Amino acid sequence: MPLIESLTRWYTRLLLALGQTPSPAMAVAPTAQPFVIAGALQDAIFNSANFSSIATDAQGVIQIFNVGAERMLGYQAADVVNKVTPADISDAQELIARAATLSQELDAAITPGFEALVFKASRGIEDIYELTYIRKDGSRLPALVSVTALRDAQDAIIGYLLIGTDNTARKQVEAEQALLDQRLRDQQFYTRSLIESNIDALMTTDLRGIISDVNQQMATLTGCSRDELIGAPFKNYFTDPQRAEEAITRVLREGKVTNYELTAQAVDGRETVVSYNATTFHDRERKVQGVFAAARDITERKQFEAMLQQGNAELELAKAVAEKANLAKSDFLSSMSHELRSPLNAVLGFAQLMASEQPPPSASQKLSIDQILQSGWYLLRLINEILDLAMIESGKVSISQESMSLTEVLQDCQAMVEPQARKRGIQVMLPRIDGRFYVHADRTRLKQVVINLLSNAIKYNRDGGAVIVQCGMSAETRVRLSIQDTGIGLSTDQLAQMFQPFNRLGQETGSEEGTGIGLVVTRQLVELMGGTMGVESQVGVGSVFWVELGLAGAPELLLDEPFREALHTDEAVVQLPPSSQRTLLYVEDNPANLSLVERLIARRSDLRLLTAIDGHSGVQMARSFAPDLILMDINLPGLSGFGALAMLQNDRATAHIPVLALSANAMLRDVEKGLAAGFFRYLTKPIKVDEFMEALDLALAQTTPPELLPTD
Repeated sequence: MPLIESLTRWYTRLLLALGQTPSPAMAVAPTAQPFVIAGALQDAIFNSANFSSIATDAQGVIQIFNVGAERMLGYQAADVVNKVTPADISDAQELIARAATLSQELDAAITPGFEALVFKASRGIEDIYELTYIRKDGSRLPALVSVTALRDAQDAIIGYLLIGTDNTARKQVEAEQALLDQRLRDQQFYTRSLIESNIDALMTTDLRGIISDVNQQMATLTGCSRDELIGAPFKNYFTDPQRAEEAITRVLREGKVTNYELTAQAVDGRETVVSYNATTFHDRERKVQGVFAAARDITERKQFEAMLQQGNAELELAKAVAEKANLAKSDFLSSMSHELRSPLNAVLGFAQLMASEQPPPSASQKLSIDQILQSGWYLLRLINEILDLAMIESGKVSISQESMSLTEVLQDCQAMVEPQARKRGIQVMLPRIDGRFYVHADRTRLKQVVINLLSNAIKYNRDGGAVIVQCGMSAETRVRLSIQDTGIGLSTDQLAQMFQPFNRLGQETGSEEGTGIGLVVTRQLVELMGGTMGVESQVGVGSVFWVELGLAGAPELLLDEPFREALHTDEAVVQLPPSSQRTLLYVEDNPANLSLVERLIARRSDLRLLTAIDGHSGVQMARSFAPDLILMDINLPGLSGFGALAMLQNDRATAHIPVLALSANAMLRDVEKGLAAGFFRYLTKPIKVDEFMEALDLALAQTTPPELLPTD
């Protein structure tokens, strides 16, 4: 029974190799009957459900197909015994691949099929390999198969035994492990890709500051390879190693460091300013393992900052030059204003005196005086408009905005332009508007805007025409004021040139005087108040100029109770002192101006006039005569009006005397400077007689005699 003996020996070795113990039946003593051994072996082979045992003859035809094989592969023994080979129930592609591999390995021509399954075993080579069986239902079973050649007593091959175990679980484990390995590789690749794609130089160090990993950017920054960097001290690659070491120490101490500037130094000496940002990293137990750092090249930023700093310095220099030029321009305008107003003051002042002489001038004289006054006031308006435009362009115009009633502004302006309209029979029609139209604007500048628009509507209207003023809401928070005339209107070309300075739109040869800058100043004032201005016109019909301003709420009047009660009484607020002659000291170096004021004061029986021609003599006269009021020019020889005012204020004998400035320096900054210095009022030349007299009366009413001043 050579086959049985071969099977017994082989099966025993197989069980031991697989870590299993042979059954007691197989441990029969050598003297036992062969039939007992054969029975035990047959029982082990055919009843084992854990192994598929397939025995073939020498040609490969299946002779034995045990219970394990039936259970694993789904075939009954009768389906395969003496009918097929194991190759017929195996994966054909695997057999082809195995044949090719063995052919190359053993340098022999091996055909796919059963030969590929048993070729090694037929050569006495132990062979255990993976094989995929095809079950009866067509499904696949991965198996681990051990193949042994079965020989007779003369060592001739009489068959083959294929013992297989179900390899599904191991395959699944291997597949899962392969998947995990692939995921790990993918994650490592992804992580590495992130590190390498970062624009910053990245590195990790241990707790001693020794580099443990870097990206390519770090290699580029230092000029060293990754292998050269790993294991080297971090501080070695910076111009200031001590500062670099402190960066590591600091992040270990504080947990992170941001925007820490270092200068990296490459092996070729190239230096790069970097912004160092770092944090610590930990293991699963939250124990600090080292430092993760990023170094961003900020060379361009540093260059930009340097350029910006240089640009700022140049800008500051340019600003200083511009401010100096602007100040020079303002000083020139102030000086020009003074130079123009001083002679004009004498012209208009004496013309007004001549017009009011007793007995009155003759008709021809009055006509000449009217021409002087008309030309003088026009010249003054021209000066004012030019100065206004220059002030706006230089940013010197001060705007003080508040809530105000548009009705009150229109009524005040109508009263001022009514005489102009009456001369030409033009009717100025204001709308009936209630108190809900309050706008946010500067009262003085708004009056200037409205008067200019009303004056133009009258000036360029037809005789007997009309000026229609309308007011309404243009938006939820905007009020529109429209001024419509019945003049000749404007063409499209004229509208395009409307707001060009000194452009009178073809009216240069007309009878109406003008400068061509009034509308320019008007629009700029409107814009300074946060408004907009526009015009619509039709030739032969007329024009509509409109202004839009922000809507405001009605102003609230906050008064203490005593003032509220005073509002409902007829008691006068100011009680003027008894009429008695009081002294006015006028300090002025211009004879014409002195003469004009002398003529004006001569009409007042309550005033006695003293004069001085310079600041020093004016202060001395104030100390000697203790006048009730002082009128002071600003541009005086030697000591200016400001210097004289300071001396008067610092002397107890004169500190109580009100001092009024009277100057041709009429710029807004001149007025503000004068009032800030302590002048009671700041009057400008040419003198407006009514305004001048009113200012004198107000100052006299508030004069405190020396005997009533408190003593030290």
